[in-house]
Amino acid sequence: VKAVVLDPKNDFNVDRILTKHDVQNLIQLCVTRLLDTTNPSLDTIKMQVYFDMNYANRDEFLKEQHRILDGRLAPVVREITDSRPRVKEEMESLYGAIISYVLLCSGLGSPTDIGVVREVTAALQSIFPQTEMAAFISLSTNNKEEQLKTLTKLVTGIRLFNKERGKGGSSIDDLPAILKEAIPSATRALDEALSSCHALAPCYSALLEAMSEDRHRHVQLSSLRLKEALFNVRQHEAFLCILMSEVITSAREVEETNKQFVATMEQLKNTIQNKVSVGTTEVFPLFLTLSNLWTSFQDEILLLSLLTNMTNNLQEFSKIQSQLFPEELLTSLLEGVTVKSDEERIRETMETRVNVSDFKNREWLFPETTPNFDQLLIQYHGFCAHTIGEKGFILPGNPAIGILKHRDRYYAFSSKEAAYAFAQNPDKSIELNTEKAKEHAELIQLLEIHHQFEYLAPSGTKVRKGDEYLMKAIMTRDGSTQTDTHILPPTIVTSYEWNEWELRRKAIKLANLRRKLTRAMQTDLSHMRRENCTQVYLPKDAGTQTKRDSSSNVPRPHVFLEGLRGGASPTTHMVQVDLTRAVDET
Repeated sequence: VKAVVLDPKNDFNVDRILTKHDVQNLIQLCVTRLLDTTNPSLDTIKMQVYFDMNYANRDEFLKEQHRILDGRLAPVVREITDSRPRVKEEMESLYGAIISYVLLCSGLGSPTDIGVVREVTAALQSIFPQTEMAAFISLSTNNKEEQLKTLTKLVTGIRLFNKERGKGGSSIDDLPAILKEAIPSATRALDEALSSCHALAPCYSALLEAMSEDRHRHVQLSSLRLKEALFNVRQHEAFLCILMSEVITSAREVEETNKQFVATMEQLKNTIQNKVSVGTTEVFPLFLTLSNLWTSFQDEILLLSLLTNMTNNLQEFSKIQSQLFPEELLTSLLEGVTVKSDEERIRETMETRVNVSDFKNREWLFPETTPNFDQLLIQYHGFCAHTIGEKGFILPGNPAIGILKHRDRYYAFSSKEAAYAFAQNPDKSIELNTEKAKEHAELIQLLEIHHQFEYLAPSGTKVRKGDEYLMKAIMTRDGSTQTDTHILPPTIVTSYEWNEWELRRKAIKLANLRRKLTRAMQTDLSHMRRENCTQVYLPKDAGTQTKRDSSSNVPRPHVFLEGLRGGASPTTHMVQVDLTRAVDET
């Protein structure tokens, strides 16, 4: 769906709401692409999906394999740890379950082989007799699981030592010998596949270069899917290189493990020799080491099996490309065309370097002036950053020409001219590369430019029919978590003292107590006397009140003035009359 939506020819706009007609058109285009058996692009995308779903680095793969094994053995472990035997028959049944667990966990022999079961039983009884079952049952569940793993490793080490001495272990495969044959076989298969890619990729690149330079040849070859075939081969080559590096790492690990295994076995022989009894502290660590090293051999077998299967399965995704361009057709197309391998292209451009003085605002990096030059993360998987957008296909870059650092990213180029053209306007060239990746969606993973297409993540696309929505947006919800302030119980020591003098006082007090004696005696007068006690009533609460509140009213004064308005005489005579009552009258 993303490949169809990205392709500009399909005229989809991810920013607008899709109508019902758009959805039907999208479905039809996707079905057409899926049913197109003549396009190597579909094979390339299938190859990328297969690799992403099946490949994991060493640590992740081995961790997952151990988790699967633990999951398969979980019912047996639960049966052992939860068992509470009470009678002899139940005790023997539990011991038999422990033997089965040891045999299954070690992976050395079939549980249905009587000889293998007897061998495991004898080895287990030598280190864990049935008389110790009572102590085992009293352990906690976690301790039981740990002891089961330890017993498995010890029994494995004992059986490996007996096999070395020729006294058992006939059912144990010789893993070092198997790995010694399997690793070169896997390496040869990868070398053959890589050689095929190294032969095809330069041919397709040469034809595409000839098309870009010769218009007549462009008209002749434009109908062929040369670009898609080149992308398919380059992606196949990239995945094979990853698998080859894993096989090389595995070979180194096997060689180192084998050296340690031989040295440990020799040390164990020297320790035991012909002694009747040997201390457990001397041999048990060596048995554990032997078991761990053998587990490493088993892990390498699993990892090598995965790498071999993936190498074979990746060939299935190159069928369309090989059918479109059989060897006869490719030979005829290459008439008059010079084919250069990746090594030849690099050798031709090794002496041509970017002149830093030609650019004022560009930062160029070179091998002799840049520390850790080989560890720089070059964009576009090391392919030329200019050829992708300008010519539409990919050519290997040569870091010796000069690596351009632009916005904290590093770019390599196939020639000095390509480097100069890219440096004139890097942002425009990067945009052209992105547009080419939209036309050929397999380039997104091949060139490792996922960060430029993050906006394609599901964001709740809505489909409209008139005024109604056919699809609702993806619902979101708020989530929160809460943790305890103090998960662990407090560990405050109340008797702690930081003051040195306080500590001295306590020390002196303790020292004095050592010289103190407690004496007690009993006289005839106090002998057999009973204790007397009396009870009295507590005094009761009592209170008195002596204060008294009282109040009085003062008469309001009443004073009148007469003659203020005047009269017949020109002189005013005023008379004041006081009518206020006395205090005792109120």
